[in-house]
Amino acid sequence: MYILGLSCFYHDAAACLIKNNKIIAAAEEERFTRKKHDTSFPINAIEYCLKEANITSKELNYIAFYEKPLLKLERLMSQHSEMFPKSYWSFYKAIPSWLTEKLRIQYLIRRKLKYKSEIFFIDHHKSHAASSYLVSPFKQAAIFTCDGVGEWNTTTLGYGKNNKIKIKKELHFPHSIGLLYSTVTTFLGFRANGGEGKVMGLAAYGNSNKYYKKFRKIIDIKEDGSYFLDMAYFVYHYKLKMFGDKFVQLFGQPRKHDEKLTKKHQDIAAALQKITEEVILKSLNYLYSITKSKNLCYAGGVALNSVINGKILQDTPFKRIFIQPAASDAGSAMGAALYAYNSILKNKKRFLLKNAYLGPSFSKKEIKTFLNKKNVNYTEFEDDKELLKKTAQLINKNKIIAWFQGRMEFGPRALGNRSILANPCNQKMKDILNLKVKHREPFRPFAPVITYENMKEYFEGNYEVPYMLHVFKIKRDKIKKIPAAAHVDGSGRLQTIKKHQNKRYYDLIKEFQKLSGVPILLNTSFNVRGEPIVCNPEDALNCMINTGIDYLVFENILVEKNKNLHLISK
Repeated sequence: MYILGLSCFYHDAAACLIKNNKIIAAAEEERFTRKKHDTSFPINAIEYCLKEANITSKELNYIAFYEKPLLKLERLMSQHSEMFPKSYWSFYKAIPSWLTEKLRIQYLIRRKLKYKSEIFFIDHHKSHAASSYLVSPFKQAAIFTCDGVGEWNTTTLGYGKNNKIKIKKELHFPHSIGLLYSTVTTFLGFRANGGEGKVMGLAAYGNSNKYYKKFRKIIDIKEDGSYFLDMAYFVYHYKLKMFGDKFVQLFGQPRKHDEKLTKKHQDIAAALQKITEEVILKSLNYLYSITKSKNLCYAGGVALNSVINGKILQDTPFKRIFIQPAASDAGSAMGAALYAYNSILKNKKRFLLKNAYLGPSFSKKEIKTFLNKKNVNYTEFEDDKELLKKTAQLINKNKIIAWFQGRMEFGPRALGNRSILANPCNQKMKDILNLKVKHREPFRPFAPVITYENMKEYFEGNYEVPYMLHVFKIKRDKIKKIPAAAHVDGSGRLQTIKKHQNKRYYDLIKEFQKLSGVPILLNTSFNVRGEPIVCNPEDALNCMINTGIDYLVFENILVEKNKNLHLISK
């Protein structure tokens, strides 16, 4: 049985294909179109998934869509009619996409894929819930979902047992901690649905005390974690912007995107992070009280807030937590397919997600053919040991390595298959990467990846975090050893790696440890600001040529930039 899961039209469009209970492939549309957070119908991602399974769309048994468009339209009509005539322009701008795409999704699916079988439409937050719980190692778990908004829901508390998911409590639009975070993101001069991670990083530089009380004026938080926004401060429910005049009166003038960041901006970010943590942690403590489960599954865009994630087990009674790597809407394509298979069609056998490597891969032959066609000078290694030894030596000498191997990761984090790797021991490396490679804001940190058995030696955390979705404090006596991996508050957004999860990646870290004494590498996604993570060899080569990357490793092939300067003029 083949089921295709789809998400699109809002942000992070994606496709996921399952065969019986196994995930065959999953990828975001942006990786193929090179358009960051691409919202369009994910035809390229679909074609990849079908190719990976060696089937055509005619062989699909079911398609599952990640939300219910009619219910979402009901919410849109309700909010705009309530706010009319102030909502006229926003409604006028929104309706065309509904008439041409969003309401016609069934027609689009059937036409573009020549598909005639059944299509399931899954509630948005159930897609989120399924994307975490149904691939988790738990037979029963509390389930928490939190994002901007689905159809009506913005936050849900639920419980999963075997293949059944039950929502026990839900909060509705316009009250949304996710939309509050996005509102402040735009106020600080960044883009919604993309800039929230920047605000999270900026928060570590600020003091939350100055603006915390101001945030408490606009959000009423109950002891059970439920919350209500004072909508007098917001206009996102009837305009094409997010904050209103009253918000500006409270916090001052918004920052322009090219304006210098000040202490004020840092302090606002810090207060926002604090208020968001308060909501999430209170909600989770209440969720535990009504489920009594020690296991937690968590999904939705807010689940990408790795600072909060790192505090969950220490500040709630939960003992184990599972967050899948594509926690936002991209992962809902996976959740929709799995919900259809396990919950609607009642198939008992579930899939255990063991890694995020669900995207395209390229054979050594394909890579060599591409490099030869482009007249690239390269060195091919017959033995992985020699390649890893050479690469570790280069990193130890402060060279920046682009690392391309195996199947591309699903989700926003590079986890060792489409990564840029560097020396965490060099205090200047963070600034070098931000300025010469990533072309991004200097305040943004980089993630340390560590072999799992060495984790407790360097970090305060004590559990496996393979998807780089948790921030932990670095032990004080270790910060001097890995200064480039430490954020301003002495923390790191950590990835742990075990040998069986990614052998070549793991072995490279061990080779670096032999030279430096440190079982850690600096890892950031293989892309520059404003572009998606690279997908294919051409993306990878272009990224190296146009940045300060020194070397590019393609499987067992090493490409040195200085020996390929002739490519820059082209």
